[in-house]
Amino acid sequence: MVKILLIEDDKTFAKILQSFLIRKGFEVDACHDLKSGAELLKSGEYQLLLLDYRLPDGIGLDLITVNGEIVPPMPTIVITSFNDVRTAVKLMQSGIFEYIIKPVNPEELILVIDQALSDNGKPDPGKKRPHHFPEEFIQGISSGSTRLYEHVALVAPTDMSVMIVGESGTGKEHIARSIHDLSKRSEKPFVAIDCGVLSRELAASELFGHVKGAFTGATHDKKGLLESADGGTVFLDEIGNLGYDVQVKLLRMLQERTIQPVGSNKTIHVNIRLITATNEDLMNAISRGTFREDIYHRINEFKIQTPPLRDRSEDLELFVKHFIGLANAELDRNVKSVTPEVMTIFHAYDWPGNLRELKNVIKRMVLLTPGSTADAASLPTEMSLASRPLRLVPSSEDLKLNQEHTEKELITQALEKTRYNKSKAALLLNIDRKTLYSKMERYGIR
Repeated sequence: MVKILLIEDDKTFAKILQSFLIRKGFEVDACHDLKSGAELLKSGEYQLLLLDYRLPDGIGLDLITVNGEIVPPMPTIVITSFNDVRTAVKLMQSGIFEYIIKPVNPEELILVIDQALSDNGKPDPGKKRPHHFPEEFIQGISSGSTRLYEHVALVAPTDMSVMIVGESGTGKEHIARSIHDLSKRSEKPFVAIDCGVLSRELAASELFGHVKGAFTGATHDKKGLLESADGGTVFLDEIGNLGYDVQVKLLRMLQERTIQPVGSNKTIHVNIRLITATNEDLMNAISRGTFREDIYHRINEFKIQTPPLRDRSEDLELFVKHFIGLANAELDRNVKSVTPEVMTIFHAYDWPGNLRELKNVIKRMVLLTPGSTADAASLPTEMSLASRPLRLVPSSEDLKLNQEHTEKELITQALEKTRYNKSKAALLLNIDRKTLYSKMERYGIR
């Protein structure tokens, strides 16, 4: 078995990467600074070194180079956040096999590791550098992102049920996968289920399974998704969409750790960790009688809030670069940057669809950009409109007509800016919804 030494100061990222590599069949030791790495290199027999470029007590290259020579002579892959020419030249001149830009693509990392081991660690100057980044392991730098991943690292090693709360498109499934990868169940299945697409009639069968003849169309026994995840983690997205009868069965599973397939008298023991997600207030659902309060407390042992993109302005540039890389790889484009005007629009925009919307906007932008720099012309029209400040129309000789015209224009702009969300438009105009509806009717605004 190939033995790898991983030196990475981001402990959350290191745990995720270590778990991933172990699942791929490697033996991995991990530490978080140069001093610890030097001690491990003296005592351990490693075939490959994964090294962060910048560590708390120095630059990673200081550990492996003496007078420009790599010591010890083993394949070395450097992981860096610095995607610039000077860093790249310095890394390759040091004699390392490869450098990889964060956020890391795990499958691409495996490919590079395989190449390093097969080539005995000799770098290939003509080899094309990685240029696309998938969604795995991307983390922001804002305070909200830092707090989010601190909570992930804290709860992941436990077996607590986790509820992830946040708007649509904020990456709730990514958070659930990160929790699983950092947990002691990481080598077992991770099963993600979108409760929003489960039909009321078949939800119980999909989750708990059924026996032959349980209902019309049940021509054979079927194992449920919960049973298939035995030993691992189940992620129930939009759990508020589950019917009341399914909630009862789910509560029994949480209490007794058993499930009962539809149409069967037998119970099956299951050992799973449950992670749920919702973009609605389940307390309101409880008050309406559509969600059980007892199951709410069972699934809410630890709550994680995913911040919306509009509250993560410090992360926006990082995410833009990330999604440009994805789109370039998929669409065979070479967009390297966006104009300052585009970033201004991005910062002013409300992002109701969050990261999912940003990814789609970037993909469209890259497709429409033939060169290396994307400009505002490649953005959807509604984004440009939403970013414009409210403006007054020119004066008119008829004061009353001017006031009405101005008011109508302001209301129209507010509605366009908020994508016709009347509550937000009323708030923007500093009037109540009733007044807004009255003025819309008066001016014939639809």
